[in-house]
Amino acid sequence: MHPLSTAMSGLQALKEAEAGCSRCSLYLHATQVVPGEGPADARLMFVGEQPGDAEDMRGLPFVGPAGRLLDRAIADAGLDRIRIFVTNAVKHFKFAQRGKRRLHKRPDAYEIDRCRWWLDQERAIVEPAIVVALGATAARGVLGRSVTISKVRGEILEDNDGGRVLITVHPSYLLRIQGDDEREEAYRSFVQDLRVCAEALERLDRQQPLNGAPDGKR
Repeated sequence: MHPLSTAMSGLQALKEAEAGCSRCSLYLHATQVVPGEGPADARLMFVGEQPGDAEDMRGLPFVGPAGRLLDRAIADAGLDRIRIFVTNAVKHFKFAQRGKRRLHKRPDAYEIDRCRWWLDQERAIVEPAIVVALGATAARGVLGRSVTISKVRGEILEDNDGGRVLITVHPSYLLRIQGDDEREEAYRSFVQDLRVCAEALERLDRQQPLNGAPDGKR
């Protein structure tokens, strides 16, 4: 079987397995699991925090307001959205019910770590050249430890397994900024972080080394 076909069948099998996940209690209240989505040979993998309300209802990642902002930033950074695999560190929606509204609650360390098994499986199947961790929850899911985003943001790092990781903010952070000028400045910084990925992929294509990353890796 062709390697790409194997990867595609691997992702489908993984989705089916995730649908029965009970590794933590979040599955009890979420509508459904929200697995990753995208090409099996994606060179970039974007990892968010968890599904939101829209994602929980549709069963797809990044289809709400934060996802639309991410799509815009990806395009502005010169990247091709349809060639990117998107997923979350936690696959079930964690929320607090307030009347008819479901308000987002941040996953705790136990939930992130329990769900990391699924994220590791996605990474093993897709084998992205660079993983982009969007926010602190995603960074913990990808690296297996907590980091201070402001200290490592926008740099190509290496994880314990030799994979390349770039850490930046989650697009939902930009949506919470009140001032127009501050929001626009934050958006420009976010796009610049994503441009680092575009430039890194170009360097990899030319077989040039990256900062802190070994030569010759895909």
